[in-house]
Amino acid sequence: MDYTIFFKYFIGLVAIINPIGLLPVFSALTSQNTKAECLKTNITANAAVAIILVVSMFFGRMILEWFSISLDSFRIAGGIMIVSVALVMLQGRLEQGRANIEEKEEAKIKESIAVVPLAMPLMAGPGAISSTIVFSSQISQSTIGFLGCMLVIAVFSIFSFLIFLSSHLMIRLMGTTGINIVTRIMGIIMLSIGIEMIATGLKGLFYVESFLEYIKALS
Repeated sequence: MDYTIFFKYFIGLVAIINPIGLLPVFSALTSQNTKAECLKTNITANAAVAIILVVSMFFGRMILEWFSISLDSFRIAGGIMIVSVALVMLQGRLEQGRANIEEKEEAKIKESIAVVPLAMPLMAGPGAISSTIVFSSQISQSTIGFLGCMLVIAVFSIFSFLIFLSSHLMIRLMGTTGINIVTRIMGIIMLSIGIEMIATGLKGLFYVESFLEYIKALS
């Protein structure tokens, strides 16, 4: 097994979910909360993200088979979704691209902000879910592969938890400009991941590699 896929998956989650870029959102949603409430929101949100991604990892492929959707088609759809979100990030309109008006209104309810809209759709959105299904499908359904993906999800959740835990300090140190720069860098990485997913899906869907090998054999 190529263990570098786990590192790629982790980098993909960091780029797609972008917890550093979500610092202002987290800070705004918890601005009226006490420290204890902020900590509870932080723990609940990242635990919910981990559960959503693990469920996607185990049942995502089954759902695709149930609806007769090929993995390559899902790669293309997921890649397009990731590319669209990446373009929003590069334009500096992350909040508008990730949450609609109804989700912003629901965010006003303190008891629900940890799961909606913070965990879903701001963190575990379509991009993160689709990338989880695609990456987990590349490990041949092995026990070690699934354990590795679960470990990556756990490590990311801890990483995101620590980022949010230091939200006020990081916002003060980095400032709006620093966070915008990080968001755009993550947007570029995310755009590359999305294009790669689309290219891989197109190759599998239209058998491009087999066709090229056939042409090469004829020549």
